[in-house]
Amino acid sequence: MRLRRSVIALMAVLGLALVSACNGDDSGKQADGDGLQKVSYLTSFNTFGREAYAYVALDKGYFKDAGFDVKITPGSGTVDVMKLVAGGQADYGIGDFTAVAITLAKQKLPVTTVGMIHQRSMAAIMSLEGLGINSPKDLPGKTIGDQPGSTNTVMFPVYAKAVGIDPNSVTFLPSPPPGLPTLLASGKVQGIGQFVVGQPLIEKADKDKHRKAIVLPYGKALPQLYGNAIITRSDLAKDHPDQVKKFTNALLKGLQDTLNDPAAAAATLKKYVPNTDLDVATEELKIMKDYIKPEGFNGPLGDVTEERVQKVISLLEESKAIGSGVIKPEDLVTLSLAPKS
Repeated sequence: MRLRRSVIALMAVLGLALVSACNGDDSGKQADGDGLQKVSYLTSFNTFGREAYAYVALDKGYFKDAGFDVKITPGSGTVDVMKLVAGGQADYGIGDFTAVAITLAKQKLPVTTVGMIHQRSMAAIMSLEGLGINSPKDLPGKTIGDQPGSTNTVMFPVYAKAVGIDPNSVTFLPSPPPGLPTLLASGKVQGIGQFVVGQPLIEKADKDKHRKAIVLPYGKALPQLYGNAIITRSDLAKDHPDQVKKFTNALLKGLQDTLNDPAAAAATLKKYVPNTDLDVATEELKIMKDYIKPEGFNGPLGDVTEERVQKVISLLEESKAIGSGVIKPEDLVTLSLAPKS
């Protein structure tokens, strides 16, 4: 009798274990009480207006409809996002594609990109009227504030070559990102590394003097460069492609809504990040529209092609930002998971 009871008990335990395993998600992560896969996501940089689309996807239930319980955490720049995703501290993140390419050419992190947020690079050097920078030719001899390892810093040698200046003629002062607008307004530096959408924030920080921002966009000299890309771990892309596609599609739905109504997207961001300045966030998103879908672009949202990725690689090789033949398109992008028309 005891033996029979023991066998029955053991079968019950095994049955519960089997049910538990079936209730988990296909990535090996535990599902929550609603049967949703827990997924962690890193913004590209903090929680500025430019990051609103992820919160729109969360708020409108696009992630939930795709089967995900998503936790959004502020990122701190492309290289950090890549390292956190590679180490398993996050499942997905956003980072500048050129910075991704340069980083992967130097260290083989197990990450890949699966779609583009911006079809043009938003990286830029930003100044204010009267600080001596009005064009790229004014940059030599100037000091630029930026965070070490930021997209703008990593890409600067490529930009410098494109505009015909010596990258070593410009000094970069290590500076924490939150203080960059104030640092520039004080005149302690003549410029800062910034995405083009940062213009409203820069001008607001200079409210006492009301100077206009001077923007030197990298994308003007390097129109072939992509902007931010969606990053995930290589093993996740290889072993769980359906999950990656569902997540990417849900995120891009939020991006489409943001494109359609920047003001509403800014309001959604403020709902989750209460200290958001609605006016600044809205203006950021209006500027970003031309980088998500620039003039002449006819592909699907998130589009990425092997031909253009190769052009980016060739440009980086020509500018000596990376070694020749070090990386190929497939080392940077899982094209089979990229959005299709």
